Amino acid sequence: MAKTLVIVESPAKAKTISKFLGKGYKVEATMGHIKDLPKSQLGINIEKNFEPKYITIRGKGPILEKIKKEVKKADKILLATDPDREGEAISWHLAKQFHMKDNEKCRIEFHEITKNAVKNSLENIREIDKNLVDAQQARRILDRLVGYKISPLLWKKIRKGLSAGRVQSVATRIIVDREKEIQNFIPEEYWTIIAYFYKKDSITSFEAKFYGEKNKKLALKNKKEVQEIIQYLKKQEYIVDKIKKGTKKRNSPLPFTTSSLQQEASRKLNFTAKKTMNIAQQLYEGIQIKDEGHIGLITYIRTDSTRISKEAREECNKFIQKEYGKEYVGEDKKAKGKNNKIQDAHEAIRPSSVYRLPNSIKESLSRDQFKLYKLIWERFVASQMGPALYNTISIDIIAGKYVFRSSGSQLAFQGFMKIYVEGSDEEKEEKDILFPSIEEGEKLYVKKLLENQHFTSPPSRFTEATLVKTLEELGIGRPSTYAPTISTILSRGYVQKDKKYFIPTQLGELVTDLMKKYFTDIVDVDFTVDLEKKLDLIEEGKVDWHKIIKDFYYPFEKTLEYAEKEIGEIEIKDEETDIICEKCGRNMVIKHGRFGKFLACPGFPECRNTKPILKETGAFCPKCKGRIIEKKSKKGRIFYGCSNYPECDFMTWDKPTEKKCPICGNNVAERGSGKNKKVYCLKKDCTYEENKKQ
Repeated sequence: MAKTLVIVESPAKAKTISKFLGKGYKVEATMGHIKDLPKSQLGINIEKNFEPKYITIRGKGPILEKIKKEVKKADKILLATDPDREGEAISWHLAKQFHMKDNEKCRIEFHEITKNAVKNSLENIREIDKNLVDAQQARRILDRLVGYKISPLLWKKIRKGLSAGRVQSVATRIIVDREKEIQNFIPEEYWTIIAYFYKKDSITSFEAKFYGEKNKKLALKNKKEVQEIIQYLKKQEYIVDKIKKGTKKRNSPLPFTTSSLQQEASRKLNFTAKKTMNIAQQLYEGIQIKDEGHIGLITYIRTDSTRISKEAREECNKFIQKEYGKEYVGEDKKAKGKNNKIQDAHEAIRPSSVYRLPNSIKESLSRDQFKLYKLIWERFVASQMGPALYNTISIDIIAGKYVFRSSGSQLAFQGFMKIYVEGSDEEKEEKDILFPSIEEGEKLYVKKLLENQHFTSPPSRFTEATLVKTLEELGIGRPSTYAPTISTILSRGYVQKDKKYFIPTQLGELVTDLMKKYFTDIVDVDFTVDLEKKLDLIEEGKVDWHKIIKDFYYPFEKTLEYAEKEIGEIEIKDEETDIICEKCGRNMVIKHGRFGKFLACPGFPECRNTKPILKETGAFCPKCKGRIIEKKSKKGRIFYGCSNYPECDFMTWDKPTEKKCPICGNNVAERGSGKNKKVYCLKKDCTYEENKKQ
């Protein structure tokens, strides 16, 4: 029997596809890229038109030997790597490795790993798209030139272990610039006046805010101004001047793109971009589902399109109509993206079947897989539902020459909100506001007048969600690069996380300032965005990749030579702590190693004392009164344990606080957030729980 060899990247994907193809097909996995530029050298021949030197990645030899044996047995080879630039490059390297013809039709692609998608791909075999390969090569070469040319300079002038990447340098700059903006921010004072109105013979009141004069909004800048207005208001009658009723709708969200998935998973699940992409990849490649076997649960995860196939939309509409009613079915929405930059070859991220409900497959998924699949499923179904409808009311109340205004809304029809509400970086939510039955011209009475002083706030630091959103809006990198970029700037020590916010380190600020001074283009947002556009032109076959590299490199080379001469050696002083070295009595300092920060004695080499940095919680162990510190499990999960371990074995997954239990005096811990937040005593036999009747 004739045999066809299908080559993919991952064993999970291979297992899923094998089930669909059946006899006559053999599926093997490469475990990712098989070739790359060498780590020990630049790997680019600048004199020979920037030709890259590819070598087999260490550890891939046995995998290639195994595939080679299957190649010899096969009558036909099909390359089924992911449908993007990286996947195309892997297929190209495989074709070269096994001496396939340049114009051979050997490439198949699918955007969801389902039986129909895989079978359909076999009817649309194509040649390898060299333009896609060239775009990937150009990006790889640009990044190698920047990294391998600037990084040694940073090693020499600052310290070993530093790196400068094309996208990571811009991401670091964005965080550094925001921090400087916060530090230089000068708060401005402003005031508000709030009145609580009620009708005669009524005990209920409603809130209204001071607006200003009838046709002019007034900004209240100081207390004196507010006091004068308050005195004036006390002498006035309050008359309902205008009541405006209407409706508004809140449209359903678009289905997920790579970027919006990373943002929402950060907001709602507290997942990092890296964790989101890793779990999404597992869901895409296939999970062993009870009674179904190995199946791909979602469509391809690297996309910036919101397009949904006709078949998927029709299936979802039938589901919505059956489960929720015809009135919940939404209208078809056109795909759209930022700045018209849509890779429309891919659909949005959605479940491969809407009938595979999250709870129906929960027992087949890990906890995190279930959370992410549920988020994707709910977002997709919500995207195909109708808008939520609100009844709105706006009331103007006249007080002499001034106006108070109150507005509110009531949810009239849930629409998509029946199953899903988008997360928000500002953590605002719709509130239903009820007003008493009042009419225009009616007199109202003031229960109380409140004057409040405020100060303008500086811009917020970036979270993973807002950083990803900013990178996407500016056009820096591509959604698939956000996760590794964030991981890199954290691991290099350029930024650190305080709770969920990014803060630049002294090192990050120093490196950014140096890059801004000597390598302006590399950290310039517009320059980086322009390079991304040029990579897209290569993909579209409109420009030769060699020209893009050449235009970038020669000016860059001159800048590099200048920086080498001008930059003197820069010393970064270690951060001193109040922790005393028990061996020699000096104050220990914070050092940076390959595994992160640690404490070291500044008396090295005379004193070689080092110790890990203990992250205090401010709480004390209920067993032995030792300090409770933050720790990490082998899998990287944070937990909290006693500093006297192993003598004391106390541990908890929930975060201890400095707050004391009113019953026994021990510290309390927090679990969950929002409505699901639980605060309880750490002592095992104590019954205290906040908001619970004692």
